[in-house]
Amino acid sequence: MPAGLALAGRMLAGLALAAAPARALEADDLSLTVTAETASAAAPYPREMVLLRIRGTYRAQIALEDLHQPSLPHFAWTQLGRDRWFRTTVQGQEARGFERTVAVFPQAAGRFVIDPFVHHLTVVDGGGRRAVDVRSAPVPVEVGAWSGPGGPEAAEPWWLPAPSVTVTDAWTPDPETLKVGEPARRTVTLEARGLTADALPPRPVLRTRGILTFAGPIERQTLVTPQGPVARATYQWDVRPGVPETVTLQAIKIPWFDTTARIMREAEIPARLVGGRARAAEAEAPPPASPWRALLAGLAAFGLGLAGLHLVGRRAAPTDAGLRALARAGRRGDARAVRAAVADLARIDPALAARWREDPRAGPGLAALDRALFGPGGAPPPDLAGLARDLARARPAPARPAAPGPLADLDGPR
Repeated sequence: MPAGLALAGRMLAGLALAAAPARALEADDLSLTVTAETASAAAPYPREMVLLRIRGTYRAQIALEDLHQPSLPHFAWTQLGRDRWFRTTVQGQEARGFERTVAVFPQAAGRFVIDPFVHHLTVVDGGGRRAVDVRSAPVPVEVGAWSGPGGPEAAEPWWLPAPSVTVTDAWTPDPETLKVGEPARRTVTLEARGLTADALPPRPVLRTRGILTFAGPIERQTLVTPQGPVARATYQWDVRPGVPETVTLQAIKIPWFDTTARIMREAEIPARLVGGRARAAEAEAPPPASPWRALLAGLAAFGLGLAGLHLVGRRAAPTDAGLRALARAGRRGDARAVRAAVADLARIDPALAARWREDPRAGPGLAALDRALFGPGGAPPPDLAGLARDLARARPAPARPAAPGPLADLDGPR
């Protein structure tokens, strides 16, 4: 145990228990127990985590304390956090509680015994102080032998016993946008509960034809929680496509043993497509326009803009709707509809009706339409579509010169 933690524990114990009454100790006033906890009722396999819960209960005033941990020759181990002191009661009497949690990892199959932990205490007994050693009972641990493929003793695949394993895969930038020779950074994070970071596998091998990979450093970290350690390893690669075609970087399977369900599972570093999307976008893009084509396009856009401004600025004439109705009736050959449209236009714009009467084509056409509709002889109607066009294009007749007055000769030449 580090010296700083031991000193802090002694100070905490002394401060917390300073107010406890001094009395003679009895046999059951001081007790220390060690309990082994596993993920399931089955015997653990090598390298699988076993939690040792060390608990002390003391009905005494403690001045100093130091917990001695036995050597663990068949186990790797790590302490999970600091020792914890707290108030409790035993058979209705006030007592002091102590807890420490140690994660141990058996290194081989077999039956092992964890020797007693010894808590060295200095207690106040009958008004004086004396040293007392409180021992736990030995704890047997049965470690099973793996009988399936692979396993703790095999070099491949890596043996990974854990309650859970997760994989995250991150790229900067997106690998599908890469062109030949452009790099992307791939970062894969592997996280496993119930393990320390040194138990995680080495960096996987990325090797695919058409892709260049450059391995970066590995970062390992162990996070301590009350439920056990959490191991995290971060692997990095720089990836460059070596060919213009899209290449699939194959998935990588990471087998692991689920210590809760007692079955083998697989975590996966997913497959990814590298390159190709940028090349496809270039192939789909239209070819660049020539300078002459660009110039013509600009002029056309300018002309359309002017036309649009002209149309926006022009207000619709009152006769526009009537002229459209006249044209539709003429195309259908509906003489009565043509005459009705003519009457509506004459009512809306009397000046337009006057132009029709003066127009050399529109005037005779209207007369022929009236004879066909209202005359007694049932004359055939004129060309209605042509009449509609003539009415829409009607112009006033040129003005006639005025007749000379009787005094014109006296005025002289004009």
